[in-house]
Amino acid sequence: MKTLAKRRAASKRGRSRFVPDWVEVQKDGLRVLQLAALTKFPWLVHGFSTRPGGVSELGGKLVLNLGFTDWDSGENVLENRRRLQSALGAPDMALVSLRQFHSDVVCLFDKAPAEVCRGDASATNRPGLLLGVQTADCVPILLVDPCRHSVAAVHAGWRGTLQRIVQKTIGRMQMEFGSRSADLIATLGPAIGGCCYEVGTEVASAFAAQFANAAEWFDELRTGDAPNPLQWLSMAPPGHQPPPKNVLLDLRKANRCHLLEAGVREENIFVSDLCTACHTDFFFSYRKEGPHSGRLMAVIGLRESLGYSEH
Repeated sequence: MKTLAKRRAASKRGRSRFVPDWVEVQKDGLRVLQLAALTKFPWLVHGFSTRPGGVSELGGKLVLNLGFTDWDSGENVLENRRRLQSALGAPDMALVSLRQFHSDVVCLFDKAPAEVCRGDASATNRPGLLLGVQTADCVPILLVDPCRHSVAAVHAGWRGTLQRIVQKTIGRMQMEFGSRSADLIATLGPAIGGCCYEVGTEVASAFAAQFANAAEWFDELRTGDAPNPLQWLSMAPPGHQPPPKNVLLDLRKANRCHLLEAGVREENIFVSDLCTACHTDFFFSYRKEGPHSGRLMAVIGLRESLGYSEH
């Protein structure tokens, strides 16, 4: 059996298969990642924030924390959000964020809500709204329908992935906007990779119970149900053996599979290979930093000032 270090190294070697063509927007110390394939739409605003810049102080450095956390002030977060929108050329759009709770709840918006809604995905076909999801390891997914001019932002942790949140978001876009899966463009932004995302065998058990191809998303699918072949070496009585070792889960690979199963074309799915836990100088990672981690934000919206003649 491979050691965890060897399994991490193997995962890192194989994780560059789905590298999209990224461009970087830099303004006032901020660095925002965009997918080149989406920049051709003048009516679309989108981006994945990074750590540098901003007015929040963490570890002696100024960072772009975009989430309301205990260690940062609300004034700082609002100023950071303003700077992000300015960098994307969308200072006047209404930023619509969510109170996320690792669910499969999809919120639809035709105007900016009076209060923050609970959910982990949002969708709209109305110009002027900038949808945002916060992450610090989980997978941010942006969906664009260039034919129906609708967009969605999805927060997919392991619980949301287990509940097929990206597929349910596509289903809502189909029902509400008439979107077709084959027309959608999906972008999976920086997130913790299969090289670093350790989960317990109970998580592997839950995925194995739900998905026939779950084994493809783990470095090795050990559910903890099988007996430990070496436990006879331990003198501990039954029921007191050490728990089974953790496994590595690739959330981006799982969500990519969900997109394909939902009918999104393979050539329209772009997956970042940047691991938030490997690059804490550039991203926030709750797994690496704990409660003092900041929050990244992935945003997408339709501009009000431009027509939709260009596809």
